[in-house]
Amino acid sequence: FQRTVIGERSVIMVRDVDGSVNVVENVCAHRGMRFCRERHGNRKDFFCPYHQWNYSLKGDLQGVPFRRGVKQDGKVNGGMPKDFKLEEHGLTKLKVATRGGVVFASFDHNVESFEEFLGPTILHYFDRLFNGRKLVVLGYRRQRIPGNWKLMQENIKDPYHPGLLHTWFSTFGLWRADNKSELKMDERFRHAAMISTRGQSGKNERGRWSGVNSFMDQMKVLTIHDCSTSFPTRWCGGPECSDDYKFPERDHSAAGQSVSTRHIQPNGHGSLDFVWTHFAFEDDTPEMLERRLIQANLFGPAGFVSADDGEVIELFQEGFEQKPAYRSVIEMGGHEIGDIEYKITPGLIRGMYAYWREAMGEYYCPRYVCLLARSNGGI
Repeated sequence: FQRTVIGERSVIMVRDVDGSVNVVENVCAHRGMRFCRERHGNRKDFFCPYHQWNYSLKGDLQGVPFRRGVKQDGKVNGGMPKDFKLEEHGLTKLKVATRGGVVFASFDHNVESFEEFLGPTILHYFDRLFNGRKLVVLGYRRQRIPGNWKLMQENIKDPYHPGLLHTWFSTFGLWRADNKSELKMDERFRHAAMISTRGQSGKNERGRWSGVNSFMDQMKVLTIHDCSTSFPTRWCGGPECSDDYKFPERDHSAAGQSVSTRHIQPNGHGSLDFVWTHFAFEDDTPEMLERRLIQANLFGPAGFVSADDGEVIELFQEGFEQKPAYRSVIEMGGHEIGDIEYKITPGLIRGMYAYWREAMGEYYCPRYVCLLARSNGGI
C-alpha cells in the first residue's frame, strides 16, 4: 500500500490479493481517526488502533471488538444494536482509474471517465510518456513550501520565467526564448501540455563565457541527442522538455531523460508539500539508468531548478498577504486563451484560472482572470 493525499484528504492506495488496485480514505468509519501513519508498506488488512475496528483491503468492515457485547455475571452488556450491519460501515471507497501504470482516483463516483477528463489532446501526451512500459520507482523528494498551492500551479504553467529566473538555463543553452515550443490545453482549459526543444540560434554563443564549453563537455550525460532511447518524438535532435499538467494538483514531466511526477499537496491556504517521484523503465540499460539519476538532480529541494522556484513561491505568498487585493498582470501575448506555438506567455495560467473560476461558479472575464484571494482566507 501507499498513503498519499487528494487535496487535503488522506487516502490509501492498495493492491489487493486479486491484483486489483483499491483506494480508500484514511479515516476510520467508527470515530473518524486517521488510522494509517506509514507512507507505504505491506498489509493483509487495515485496522484502527483506537478501538481495533478491522477492514479488508477493499475497505469493507470485517470486525468490531465486543460487537455482541460483554458477558458479565450471566448476562450480556453493551454491544451493537441488532440492526447494525458491517457492510454499512466500511471505509469511504474512491472511484479508481489506471492507465499506463499510473493510478488516479476520485471521491466522485459519477465523475466522467479518465479519458474524457483529460480529453484527446492531453491524453495523447500522457500516453506518450506512460506508454505501457513497466515503471520502476527510483526515489522520492519532498519539500514543504510556505505558499498557496495555486502559486505552484502558476509557476509550473509559466514558461515565461525559466530563462529569466534560472539564468544558467540560458547561459548553457538549455532553455531559450527561441526554443521550438507548443503549449496545448484541453477544451475546458483544465489541463495543459508544454513541449519544447532547444533552439539553434544560440548554439555558438556558449564560448562567450569562460569555461562554459568545458563544462558542457563534462555534462554530456545531460545533453542527450538520441531522444528515441526514452520516448518517440516529432522533434528529435535536442534535449526535449515535455510537461503534462493535470488540474488541480498533478504534473507529469520528462526533461531530457528524467521521467517524474510532481504532486502538489495543499496544507491550508498558506503552505504546500511538493512531492517528486522519479521513475525509470524496467528495461532501461545501466547507462540509461545512470542518465536518469543524474538528470534528476535538476529537481527537488536542492535541485538546480527547484530551489529557485521554492524561494520565489514563498516570496509570492508574502507579497499577496501584504497586499491581498493585488491583481496579477497576465496579459503577455494578449488576453486570449488557446493553444500557443511559443513560450513567452502566461497563456496557460489564463486557462488555469478560467477553469478555476468556472469550478468556483464565477463568470469568466479574460481581462480579470486572476482576481483571486490567495492570502488569509483564500482557498
